[in-house]
Amino acid sequence: QVQLVESGGGLVQAGGSLRLSCVVSGRFARSFGMGWFRQAPGKEREFVAAITWNDGSTYYAGSVRGRFTISPDNAKNTVLLQMNSLKPEDTAVYFCAAAGRQVYIPTLKNGYDYWGQGTQVTVSS
Repeated sequence: QVQLVESGGGLVQAGGSLRLSCVVSGRFARSFGMGWFRQAPGKEREFVAAITWNDGSTYYAGSVRGRFTISPDNAKNTVLLQMNSLKPEDTAVYFCAAAGRQVYIPTLKNGYDYWGQGTQVTVSS
């Protein structure tokens, strides 16, 4: 069974920083990339950032580009999301996801086969 476990969420003031971590474990051949999505109350789950392992390409939603950075953590099945200059509108549950297929679109939810349970990020004004 594949497990994705996020950590690092919490409460922070606007302008502050948080670093989220996601570890993939279990019976899993390999992932071809990983992504972060978020879901605020009453809203659809939306793309935040992604990284593909074949060439290290990164992708960001326009609302976070320049403030968030996705990176591997010494292993291709672990990914970090460094979040700087946080805004109240960044408040959401953040989910990490792993892609088990070689061909997929990194910015779309349906490209991912495995999901974590999410970690809450709350940014106060």
